[in-house]
Amino acid sequence: AWVVSMEVTANLRYVRVSPQKCRLVADQIRGQSVEQALRILTFSSKGVARVLRKVLDSAIANAEHNHGANIDELRVSAVEISGAPTLSRFRARAKGRANQIIKRNSHIVIEVADE
Repeated sequence: AWVVSMEVTANLRYVRVSPQKCRLVADQIRGQSVEQALRILTFSSKGVARVLRKVLDSAIANAEHNHGANIDELRVSAVEISGAPTLSRFRARAKGRANQIIKRNSHIVIEVADE
């Protein structure tokens, strides 16, 4: 008997949040069932949880619509947060100097698979 595991991804690129902050929330949902992951993201106090929830919703919709998956059997098999190109800004300091401000961005990939 062949057991075919289906893996479906959704990604969001150039999110204006630092990868470090994003990974704090991503680590909480990795490996969870989809239902549990949605619950964690809904009640998380972190701002990026709303963004991650949208990407997870998209991955679930992709699995259901494109591959006919049963939502109740889906798990979050992988969450990958990688750095996107950073924005460089300058802030004026005393005596005509300038400090560089680095605004970090993220690429988010969420993969769901059936158990």
